[in-house]
Amino acid sequence: MTLHRTSRFALALGLLGLPAAAGAQAFGLNEIGSCALARGFATTGAPCDDGSSIYWNPGAMPSKSGLTVLAGAAVIGVNGSFTQDTTLREFEADAPTEVVPHAFVNYRTAGRLALGLGVYVPYGLTSQWRDDFPGRFAAKRASLQTIYVQPNIAFQLGNGWSVGAGPVIGHSSVELVQAIDLSPISPLPSAPTFGALGVPLRTEFARAKLKGSAMAYGFNVGIHGQINPAWQVGARFLSQVYFKYDDADATFEPRATGLTLAASNPLGLPAGTSVDQLLASQFTGSGALTPQKVQTRIMHPAQAQIGIGYTGFENTTFSLDYAWVGWQSFKELPVEFAGGATDRVLLEDYENTSSIRFGVEQRYPSGAALRLGISATKAAAPDVTVTPLLPEQDRAYGSVGGLWPLSDRFKIDAAFSHIFTPGRRGRIDERTSRSQTAVQLNSGAYTLSANILSLSLRASL
Repeated sequence: MTLHRTSRFALALGLLGLPAAAGAQAFGLNEIGSCALARGFATTGAPCDDGSSIYWNPGAMPSKSGLTVLAGAAVIGVNGSFTQDTTLREFEADAPTEVVPHAFVNYRTAGRLALGLGVYVPYGLTSQWRDDFPGRFAAKRASLQTIYVQPNIAFQLGNGWSVGAGPVIGHSSVELVQAIDLSPISPLPSAPTFGALGVPLRTEFARAKLKGSAMAYGFNVGIHGQINPAWQVGARFLSQVYFKYDDADATFEPRATGLTLAASNPLGLPAGTSVDQLLASQFTGSGALTPQKVQTRIMHPAQAQIGIGYTGFENTTFSLDYAWVGWQSFKELPVEFAGGATDRVLLEDYENTSSIRFGVEQRYPSGAALRLGISATKAAAPDVTVTPLLPEQDRAYGSVGGLWPLSDRFKIDAAFSHIFTPGRRGRIDERTSRSQTAVQLNSGAYTLSANILSLSLRASL
């Protein structure tokens, strides 16, 4: 028996949605450096005096000559749920707590040059739902993890201005676990679907798992300037990075349905025939659900940020930044199967986004500092693309943190942030045409919030 509508088709739908498994704006992550998080990410015009400036503004020079090191991680706990319109049942998300690391080394010579290296995670995180969630056929679990390695060089031009840039070497890995629905599948080309035989929608008979990785390259460039003793400005641009997952692996696990065929069924098989036995051959030999290769492509969008800083009050810095992300490049994604299954394109139609970021830092004679920050950003996903992979919503950050000196050479940064969202209507089924609207597809309401704790150790050597 050959599955006419193979489950590889359903698998394509899920794989294309992988990029939405994320934590900040769409699948972007901003939690790079504890100082930056505490100041609401307003650190391009008035950079934190640590190695995270390699990411936030490659053109910013360390304040002192010598070697500085920054290493740490952000711990992100996400809470979410989906309430279905028809049943009013609430399904809780089951996303694990994620740890997102960062590490920077920056060396300023006695002259005008600074050399550095940054390792950070600008895109990623995980979405995960329980086994009873009806949207598990779009995604049971989805993970995108992207690490950038950035060598950096910064040069002081004079008169308080400096520029810097570095190449970005990216490594990205994706994983998707997805339930596969039996009801829309036909056992034979001329046979009715199992749904027509009475199998209800969202009857899981298999679970697919995809894993793949890719390398890609880009660049990060920045400029920073001191206009006068009280005012400073900065700007940065991080290029698009295009990942091609050309050798991903797809594997399939059968899930027992316990179903049997009725008497006088259109397949002409005896009453009581086990559906699970009928499907068993699809997981072995030349069956449609044997291990196979698949490929897709994900564009990590460009980012631009400009900002100003004011230090006119003693030991205090105010910073205000505007950030833009080119999510419009994430319109649709192709999936191509090496085994000859029907290629598929998922419609995402993300929109460019803007955010406003504000931070304040108060420094004390002991070397300690207190920081506060707020930021707000628009959702990248349109109303028709709010899905189990990421129930994308407008969001706001409220952050607090500080710096504590441990010795002359070692200091510790800490920050806590909470992400607020208003909730948003969304869907659990895939969109197959641009003529479909949010009113037609959205079938419930998503909630989403997160708590973030970040710790960093900085050393001056």
